[in-house]
Amino acid sequence: MAERPEDLNLPNAVITRIIKEALPEGVNISKEARSAISRAASVFVLYATSCANNFALKGKRKTLNAADVLSAMEEMEFQRFVTPLKESLEAYRRGQKGKKDATEQKRKDKEKKPDSEEQDKSREEEEEERMEEEEQHEEEEEEVEN
Repeated sequence: MAERPEDLNLPNAVITRIIKEALPEGVNISKEARSAISRAASVFVLYATSCANNFALKGKRKTLNAADVLSAMEEMEFQRFVTPLKESLEAYRRGQKGKKDATEQKRKDKEKKPDSEEQDKSREEEEEERMEEEEQHEEEEEEVEN
């Protein structure tokens, strides 16, 4: 676990970006207010994690999953966030699936490429053999004529 309470705080850059996105343009926030929001966010994350962990333990699991977090949100009486969280989770999963599919397609394309290169080489070799046979045949015909 963390040695100092400050170690549990979220990165200031992340907190600042979230605050800027949430506030209207031209509104500033003091350093103390940013620090307070950072601490509050950290406490919220720890509490939500603890509640989610309880659901995992009830299920005799050591790994927290999305369902545990959603159940924790309901238990913490943040029901109004459950639907947006589910939508965000679905969007994340679709994005991950898209990335996985793209990676899989690239892998398949790479596997196919050597095959097509091999086919090209085979075609070239066949063409060379044909040309050699034709040359040999022509030489034989010339010898027969002479």
